[in-house]
Amino acid sequence: MTLRRALLLSGSFGKGHDTLAEACAAALAPRGVESRIVDCMPMLGRGLGGVGDRVFRTMISAPPVYDAYHFSQLRAEGLFGRLSDRAAVRVMLPHLRREVEDYRPDLVVSVFATGAAGAAALKREHPETMTVVFMTDSFAHRIWVHEGTDLFLVTSELAAASVRRYWPEAEVVVTTAPVRPEFHAAPPRPVARAALGVAPGARCALLISGAWGIGPLAEIARALGAAGCTVLAVAGENGRLLGQLRSVARDQPAVMPFGYTTRLPEMMAAADVVVTSSGDTCREARAIGRPLVLLDVVPGHGRENLAHELEMGGAAVSSPTARSVVGMVERALSGSVGSRTPPVGGGCGWDTGFLAALGAAGADLGPPPQSEPVPRPPAV
Repeated sequence: MTLRRALLLSGSFGKGHDTLAEACAAALAPRGVESRIVDCMPMLGRGLGGVGDRVFRTMISAPPVYDAYHFSQLRAEGLFGRLSDRAAVRVMLPHLRREVEDYRPDLVVSVFATGAAGAAALKREHPETMTVVFMTDSFAHRIWVHEGTDLFLVTSELAAASVRRYWPEAEVVVTTAPVRPEFHAAPPRPVARAALGVAPGARCALLISGAWGIGPLAEIARALGAAGCTVLAVAGENGRLLGQLRSVARDQPAVMPFGYTTRLPEMMAAADVVVTSSGDTCREARAIGRPLVLLDVVPGHGRENLAHELEMGGAAVSSPTARSVVGMVERALSGSVGSRTPPVGGGCGWDTGFLAALGAAGADLGPPPQSEPVPRPPAV
């Protein structure tokens, strides 16, 4: 089957899904494959979509509630998990049908769990269309895995085993996940510090917790500043948190607040340690070679991802309290975090594995471009 058009199903929960979808589109483009990225959340409508977004944000802010739902309903295929999956697919499917009729994709890649469920329903109606799920979480729950999907792409053997738990015959390939090229082209530390106004000899921590700014980041920033660290504190899209960080900065000049920013590669290059929740930021920090202090603030799948990051090495975990974070940052600055050197993430060259997996599954991608860009080595 020759691929000419790809439909990429994302979801507007944070920025991670869109980043992965954009990377897939960029990998396919040199092979002559046109891509369209679609957000699944509006397909759920103002009712189900709006309720789903509010419920998810509420549960994330109440960890015991989300843990209970994730492990009893999503992981364990509970009744409420199954019903919510079916309801979402029922509402999404007419929209997906229209997308397929309008765009006529040869390939559907789902990087969002609800999208994976919808694509599996489409596959039954369009068996000639290749359906792929690309999951960067460390452990699949049931909504990710539906029989009939042609290929599952995951980033560890642990994740592969979790997919096969639900469907033993699933075709699963372990590959690397992308890291945006700008992280591999980050400036050297002295250049980054000069650009950001960080003193050359200062102890510096980057503090960030996803686009939503989950956790008591203002309290942590204040404590790190009081402990003698310059703190690059990123609120993401959380306007309330940005206001709190600006208030902290007025009392604690060592804290430098930022909202949503494209300067993360520069910030990571300037920092000695990255304090963050589990997610894409971990791969990006590893690409630049920075140790991680992981905030245990994202329940459910976040706890699974955190455990896998610790197993990879070069990372430590802290409770979401100022005292715990300051203590673990001190250990990181002394070189006592992790038993192994952090491995470099996917980044430059990750698309080779992605395209090879599609080809092995039966996709004809045509010849590779005549020349490939030479990746720049990570900054030090």
